[in-house]
Amino acid sequence: MSLMVLGTASHVGKSIMVAALCRALVNRGVRVAPFKSQNMSLNSYVTRDGSEIGIAQAMQAFAARLEPTAEMNPILLKPKGDQVSQVMLLGRPYKDVPANEYYKETDFLLQKALESARILQKEYGHLVIEGAGGAAEMNLYARDIANILLARSLRFPIILVADIERGGVFAQVYGTLQLLPPDIRVLVAGVVVNKFRGDMKIFEEGIRILEEISGVPVLGVLPYLDLPLPSEDSLSLGDKKAGTHPVRIAVIRLRHISNFTDFERLEDHACVEYVPPGTPLSGYDCIILPGTKNTIADLLTVQETGCATELFRARENGIPIIGICGGYQMLGREIVDSGVESREGTYMGLGLLDVVTRFDAYEKKTEQKERTANPIGPILSRTGAVKGYEIHMGITERRNAEEAFAGEGAVTSDGLVIGTYLHGLFENQGAVNALLSYVYSRKGLLFAPVTSCTDPYDALADALENHLRMDLILPFFQDADE
Repeated sequence: MSLMVLGTASHVGKSIMVAALCRALVNRGVRVAPFKSQNMSLNSYVTRDGSEIGIAQAMQAFAARLEPTAEMNPILLKPKGDQVSQVMLLGRPYKDVPANEYYKETDFLLQKALESARILQKEYGHLVIEGAGGAAEMNLYARDIANILLARSLRFPIILVADIERGGVFAQVYGTLQLLPPDIRVLVAGVVVNKFRGDMKIFEEGIRILEEISGVPVLGVLPYLDLPLPSEDSLSLGDKKAGTHPVRIAVIRLRHISNFTDFERLEDHACVEYVPPGTPLSGYDCIILPGTKNTIADLLTVQETGCATELFRARENGIPIIGICGGYQMLGREIVDSGVESREGTYMGLGLLDVVTRFDAYEKKTEQKERTANPIGPILSRTGAVKGYEIHMGITERRNAEEAFAGEGAVTSDGLVIGTYLHGLFENQGAVNALLSYVYSRKGLLFAPVTSCTDPYDALADALENHLRMDLILPFFQDADE
């Protein structure tokens, strides 16, 4: 059998719960794979075969000690703006669809999701399935392929996750259960209260009340966990704290920002602040233009808000400027669009790198890469070999700029403006150490190099084992003949 993890709302901890279950079960010798039929996120990951899936499902696969595959997240919606999303189907671009047209695809997409779930179940035996958003969105029941329709098709037991930090946990649980369709409500096998701070004993009476009003057991109360796990989507940006490190890095919070998980490793060693375009950038030791799902729209915002002027001033002051993916495209001289990403036309870039980007075809490059930094300037000369992945439309032609990495990217002759398509660059210790050693040294400080990267999933599984009633969860993963 398998298990579904649904939530009382978005951002209650479903993704982390699935990852924790995957690692805990694998540690107990149970083969299991993660699955989410439909995800909406601009934080994505490229699998070994070039498929694009939500980064949360990649994280869950790592927790299960598996290589991520497209079947783990067969439908990924990537919002582009104006109520239009690019639909990634089994890891490949399917089409751009307005919100009011998307639901016409419900039957087709549900079938594709079920096919993927069956493939995974056949290969791994058991699934831990993540729902999307809140489970009790009544207006969506007829087309909810992530929660209701999927649960109705698979008939797996359900764990309902609630977030006590938001407040109103009793209303969350009781209201959700009462609003679920009767045939789905009977599948709910237990409740998990997440993000608890303080003395667990104080909530013992709360557990009794929850079980009384819900009619299902409380499987556990999980403490608030602060582990180095990638953020699933932009909702996590509101939770970020800059910290108290001696150097400051500004990441421009573009309207269509994507893959900001690229910079989360830096947060352990620098005050990384996600600032909207137009924010004064004086006082920052490094500035990053991140990826974006709509390069041209965000480029125009950067220019209209005065952010471009701030970037030019930072460049004059010798502040490192790094562009990743769409940010790299913006740093160039111009972007020529034949109507693929935005309106047809030629758009002037920031001109900090001598490159030109062209959008000529509705094709996306998605592949994992290993590259070596060219020894130009104080940052790349210390970076060495790196691994990452590319996810982009458009082709960038390098003119007089130096090549940043072997076969890709661009860099100014002094090495302080760097553009690359390589997502995951700062998952590499060499890249983290190179950048932070330089910005620390400019302030007369010594940076202690990062020497290892810990696996957070065992700590996550330990928290689950310590606070959840695993004796009630394990039977869900026993075969009928056991």
